[in-house]
Amino acid sequence: MSTIRVDVVSAEAEIYSGDAKLVVVSGEMGELGIAPRHAPLITRIKPGQVRVITPDDEEQFFYVSGGILEVQPHVVTVLADTAVRANDLDEAAATRAREEAERALANRQDAMEIGEAQAQLAQAMAQLAALERLRKNLKG
Repeated sequence: MSTIRVDVVSAEAEIYSGDAKLVVVSGEMGELGIAPRHAPLITRIKPGQVRVITPDDEEQFFYVSGGILEVQPHVVTVLADTAVRANDLDEAAATRAREEAERALANRQDAMEIGEAQAQLAQAMAQLAALERLRKNLKG
């Protein structure tokens, strides 16, 4: 079976390093599935989930706050400002962040604050979506 090396790295630390059959990432233009011997690629990724399927069909889930995806023939690197294993996410904190961002948007302050609130809302929603997908996969 053919595999590809995967490294998920944040600004603070390496979160995951190992072999995979498939890596699924949310790119700017949509979801990307990266398999062994994929064509080289560099693209920005959106806040959301990174899914790694290992050679023994185990799934690893990560939340990233956005960043860069680099694909080489034998290595996939996810470079993110923030990367967290999905089961380490704090649902209560993500819910509070979403509520605060929604309140800030409802108050319609200056353009800079609105842009910042929209970015915070997108990150909180992506974290909550990653948690929901993790729950569904654990039940299934």
